[in-house]
Amino acid sequence: MNADLTVLASEVLTLARAQSVKIATAESCTGGLIIGALTEVAGSSDVVDRGFITYSNEAKIEMLGIDPNTLDTYGAVSEEIARQMADGALERSLAGLSVSVTGIAGPGGSAFKPEGRVCFGLAQTGQTTRVKTVEFGALGRSNVRIATVRTALEMLHEAL
Repeated sequence: MNADLTVLASEVLTLARAQSVKIATAESCTGGLIIGALTEVAGSSDVVDRGFITYSNEAKIEMLGIDPNTLDTYGAVSEEIARQMADGALERSLAGLSVSVTGIAGPGGSAFKPEGRVCFGLAQTGQTTRVKTVEFGALGRSNVRIATVRTALEMLHEAL
């Protein structure tokens, strides 16, 4: 794991531990790299509750309760789905904070949904779920995924 990501993950865990907040992730394009970054840190088990790896639309529906109509209307790479993923992870876990990611790591994409577009969701008990889209650009699959992990950890850090 990238050293700076491990430091950032460690800071997230320290903040969450101090506030007695458990964390869950809902990941599509990162395939578990966010939960992997958090659990790379020794002692993370008192903060990390679980990670949902929902790469397929079926997994998003079954594991997170995503509305199939929302998928049909907006597509998997959308702020609407990122919001439902973050909310679903919060509702289906013991966590008080969840982060979600859905995007196009590449190669590929389209004029409407280009390579490097990632939608993020952040759900926190008692707060309105926040979403944002980041256009990382065609950095290559690995670089988009690492940039996505960094952004997700930064969002968790900021929320804490």
